[in-house]
Amino acid sequence: MRKPPIVFLMGPTAAGKTQTAIDLAERVSCELISVDSVQVYRGMNIGTAKPSFPHHLINIRDPLETYSVAEFAEDAKNICFDIVERGKTPVLVGGSMLYFHILLEGFSNIPSADPAIRRDIEAEGIKKGWPKLHAQLAILDPNLASKIHPNHSHRISRGLEVYYSTGKQLSEWHRESRASNYIDKNFEVHKFAIVPNDRSVLHDRIERRFSNMMDEGFLEEVNSLFTRSDLNESMSSVKAVGYRHLWKYLSNQVSLEEACFASLCATRQVAKRQLTWLRSFENLNWIYTSESGNLHSSMTKNNNMGKMEKPIDLIHSSIAYYMG
Repeated sequence: MRKPPIVFLMGPTAAGKTQTAIDLAERVSCELISVDSVQVYRGMNIGTAKPSFPHHLINIRDPLETYSVAEFAEDAKNICFDIVERGKTPVLVGGSMLYFHILLEGFSNIPSADPAIRRDIEAEGIKKGWPKLHAQLAILDPNLASKIHPNHSHRISRGLEVYYSTGKQLSEWHRESRASNYIDKNFEVHKFAIVPNDRSVLHDRIERRFSNMMDEGFLEEVNSLFTRSDLNESMSSVKAVGYRHLWKYLSNQVSLEEACFASLCATRQVAKRQLTWLRSFENLNWIYTSESGNLHSSMTKNNNMGKMEKPIDLIHSSIAYYMG
């Protein structure tokens, strides 16, 4: 019996993933699921480029709340099965690569966060700098550390926290998880990466998008969070790229120019890490776009590009048999 299809549309920030997913939804019978760790928060719309087209897993948490990768995995899995029950195809779109990874690889019963240990680690990270703690992680869990940027505070903190609380490497917990039942055992998974053919094009898009966000009221959006007495810069929602930088401006730590520059630099670093993540996925169909967003070239199983102009044409052609 043929497994139902599921589509993953991945790519770096500002690559055009969301519009491609919307184009696909207008062409085939499917429902979209957001794979974005920040779009889950209500009131954080401009800075996350939140789409107006219906997506699952958008606006499901207040910024005061947390939303773990385990919660995402459970929610996404259940929604995927519900979509199939409705006779449609799940299409997951976004740039939170860890979320995609967990859906494919799963995870074992890793202990939940220990607030006391995490507070101590975060205090040490602020005092000594996260590269120092990354060096500690490289000694305790070298496999995990090799996959983490020296300034990625959340992942460094989680790796150290798990080791200190269990005496066991987080990478070992992950290895043990691979015997579980995952999405790829229940679905015919079609993975696509949408990437500009030139890195400079991606950087230009990032700059234009940030400029547009500021014009649309991004600073005012962050200010609406800043004026809430129950939020602070230690919270996951406020730590998001762009938000944390403008928060520093509003708290008089930096100038607006410095905040905007830091946000752009951080966004480029995120895009770089997303591309690194993409290269780790197996059987990934790469779709390269031109500056205009049209199809430039591809590395997919469908080599008959013909007169195709848009990424959506190639994606639809590749999965038409399964979605027919």
